[in-house]
Amino acid sequence: MKRFPQLLRVSFIAALVVSALGAAAPAQARWGGGWGVGIGIMPPPVYIGPPPIYYGPPPVYYAPPPAYYAPPPGGPPGQACYAGPYVCPLDQPVTAGEPCSCPTNQDRAWGRAG
Repeated sequence: MKRFPQLLRVSFIAALVVSALGAAAPAQARWGGGWGVGIGIMPPPVYIGPPPIYYGPPPVYYAPPPAYYAPPPGGPPGQACYAGPYVCPLDQPVTAGEPCSCPTNQDRAWGRAG
């Protein structure tokens, strides 16, 4: 039974040291950013920013210009015949846009006067 009073004395001293060390640290007060309404603490209000601006994607395809612009009918007389890759002079003046032909190695190529 001699050990019990000695154990009690050591545990009491240890409790005093622990409580003294715990009391030496200052109290930590924290504010969580809320506001009180008498009953409890509410979280801070949520900020809702402006909606994002959506411009949309660019157009997928731009239409190319027409491949052939027909000259206006009744214009000045044309002096050359444009038949695809062939261009030949005309032997007599015709109105621009009239059908004509150019000679090729095999046959004639049809086109328009311009």
